[in-house]
Amino acid sequence: MLTEASVNLLQSYQSGLNSYDEVLDVNGRVKPHWDALFSTLQKLGIKELKNRNLDIISKLRENGVTYNVYEGADGLNRPWQLDPIPFLIEQKEWNLISRGLQQRALLLDLILRDIYGPRNLVKDAVIPAELVFDNSGFCRPSMDIILPKDKQITLYAADMARGPDGQMWVMDNRTQAPSGSGYTLENRVVMSKLLPELADGMYVSKLSPYFNSLQNTVLKLSDKSKDAPNIVYLTPGPNNEAYFEHAYLASYLGYTLAQGDDLMVRNGCVYLKSIDGLQKVDVIIRRIDDDWCDPLELREDSRLGVPGLLQAIRLGNVQVLNPPGTSVLENHAFLAFMDNICMYFLGEKLIMPSVATWWCGHAKELKYVVSHIDELIIKKANRKSKFRSIYGRLLTRNQREELITMITQHPREYIAQQEVSLSTTPSFIDGNIVPRYAALRAFLVADEKGYHVMQGGLTRSSAVKDRFVVSNQYGGLSKDTWIVSDKTEDIQEKIILTTTTSVNKHISLPSRSAENLFWVGRYCERMMAVIKFMNITINVLNLDRNFGGSAKQEHIKVLLQSLTHLSSTYPGFIDEEDLLSDPYKEILDLVSNSNRPGTIAANIGSFLQSVSAVRNQWDLEIWRIVDLIDHGYHEIKNASLVNSSNIQKTLDGLYNNMFMFLGVISESMPRDNSFLLLETGKLIERILTRVSVIQSNFGVKNGESTENELIEATLINHHLLVNYRQIYKSQLSVEAMLDMILLEKTLPFSIVYMLDELKSNLNKLPSTTRGERLNEAQKSVLEASTLVKLASISALSKCNHELERADLFELLSEVSRLISSVSLTLTNMYFSHTMMQHSFFNPLENDKDEI
Repeated sequence: MLTEASVNLLQSYQSGLNSYDEVLDVNGRVKPHWDALFSTLQKLGIKELKNRNLDIISKLRENGVTYNVYEGADGLNRPWQLDPIPFLIEQKEWNLISRGLQQRALLLDLILRDIYGPRNLVKDAVIPAELVFDNSGFCRPSMDIILPKDKQITLYAADMARGPDGQMWVMDNRTQAPSGSGYTLENRVVMSKLLPELADGMYVSKLSPYFNSLQNTVLKLSDKSKDAPNIVYLTPGPNNEAYFEHAYLASYLGYTLAQGDDLMVRNGCVYLKSIDGLQKVDVIIRRIDDDWCDPLELREDSRLGVPGLLQAIRLGNVQVLNPPGTSVLENHAFLAFMDNICMYFLGEKLIMPSVATWWCGHAKELKYVVSHIDELIIKKANRKSKFRSIYGRLLTRNQREELITMITQHPREYIAQQEVSLSTTPSFIDGNIVPRYAALRAFLVADEKGYHVMQGGLTRSSAVKDRFVVSNQYGGLSKDTWIVSDKTEDIQEKIILTTTTSVNKHISLPSRSAENLFWVGRYCERMMAVIKFMNITINVLNLDRNFGGSAKQEHIKVLLQSLTHLSSTYPGFIDEEDLLSDPYKEILDLVSNSNRPGTIAANIGSFLQSVSAVRNQWDLEIWRIVDLIDHGYHEIKNASLVNSSNIQKTLDGLYNNMFMFLGVISESMPRDNSFLLLETGKLIERILTRVSVIQSNFGVKNGESTENELIEATLINHHLLVNYRQIYKSQLSVEAMLDMILLEKTLPFSIVYMLDELKSNLNKLPSTTRGERLNEAQKSVLEASTLVKLASISALSKCNHELERADLFELLSEVSRLISSVSLTLTNMYFSHTMMQHSFFNPLENDKDEI
């Protein structure tokens, strides 16, 4: 019986149904848990649901949850889309579905073993030979690759939809690198925070046991002789559509996120190139398709894989989940033969049917497809073919004839599937609850008992009415999937490992990640330095242009030229009188032109790229700040900053967010190599930018009034004006200023303080020197620090007969050269991804784990 509270929304929703819907059972009655959900939605109200939906959008953006669509308007920054209405399946039904999924996973594992083994399926004519040898997923180099465990397919995902008979049908298999479990977890996290009341009156099964089982399985595959196995999550990189998920799961599971260039094979073992040297890898969870895994044996043009990986797998020196070659099972044509295969291997029928499929390589099936093409969906058998599904009923007569000709010319390349009326589910579209077609992706992981099924999954619904287009690449919406019951079960809340693990205090830092962290610090500080000095210059410019006289203009010229030197945006204000007379046009370009190196927009773009490349390093607080910076980035690129107040308002917001970014990192980031490299990059850039401003402002002596203005601007740039006034009151002196900004050891922005901090960081980083106490970077910083500390401030303040402060200019030039060399030295020491590091050349002894 329906409750009075839910009847209005339910009646409104039911009036729009024209096919079988998830809300109704086979008798047309509302399922109890959907009744409870609609009751809660009615109490919540559509207006509040809209507000919560906006909160979800905001939360996903803040958390940096993206699914990149290569040809989309948002490019590599398309936010993940989550429907606020979950997809419900009752526990009893899910138990039956789980049995069907476990049977299918076992069956696919047997097929894989047979294809790369005896091939009895082909010999006994259960499947045609073309399904193997004409299969683009068939990987001949994988013939002798066997994992040392019962199941070759460790990770499996199945796409399902409910057919007109009320049963779930398998629509597709994902066996090589199943994606979506990370998005499933994030969907649950967001929903539990923003719409917890939707679960009132029901118990929702938890997702954590699946990830618990995954970690246990991976640990059992690793080297038993090692206390702390080295597990790598292999990603194609930041440009991949699901890179968020790769970084998210690597961080959640505690694995090292790496790209192909971060790994190398030596003596049949896979090693991670870290800043500590080579570290042997035990297990790789790959998110790279089969073809790209090993350029030596597969696609030679691959830059994503690891040369020699297949041989390392053969030798049993590394375990890869899933092993290369599993994409052979993703061929759509297998769905047409699954019933026969199941009887052949297991002697039983499929528990969960596949969608009706015909392979056109058989004459009988081809004849049926041609004569019933209006009722069918035509696909390429091989998934790797770039071919959009064709709905026969939508074709014109000429298009139909062209399609039939295409199929009959190459029948083995095509399959047809029955177009049936799949079920719809409530979706929140444009402020209304309406029915939309939906598909569910379920996830399984092999364990010691067989296959463990996640108690949930990734549901995707179509945003378009009456169209089964659920792919995220084409605008589909995601849903949290709830397995619901009337009573709770004893389910583990947290990941609990069944194997004993020792504490691994050392975390591998791949050289690529190290480099990106270093440049996060540099770009962050570079952007802040330019913004800080630009704001100082604009303030002086506005003050003197609006309230001053023509006699006070010389210091503005010096400041504008210093801004050009600082940002390296030449020619800029150097020898450009037209720009000096009307500087705002050039200043606006320095802010917003993302295509001009050195501008604020260009530096933010580089900063965001570096941050995204190591997103597994950041917690949510930091990533929310990154989202604010990204928002400011789009503001300065797209907004019309027509006057100086608009420019400064935007720049102030960016500067404050960058300061907040560094502050949260300083307060929360572990003091490991990741932090040290980021801090080192920041200090190098801070020293170079401050030296540039001092050199530009005081390399040549100016008039007293001009120098007083420059002294004040420089002190503001070093955050020292208040401190200076407390000591010297209103007396402005170049000598006093230089003494403070160069030699005062207690001031964080003085040159000597920053050099000492840089020296301290370098001393804590891993050493690669042989027989020497100091490496070249340490020597350079020590030399720069000694030069500054031994300098005579009175001599630096003096001018020659040409009014040049030659000693000051030479000192700062040498400091700049030495600190710039530190960056190059660190690159050679730690950041050479495609080259063997100096320490890599140590010969391997009998102990293969020794570096």
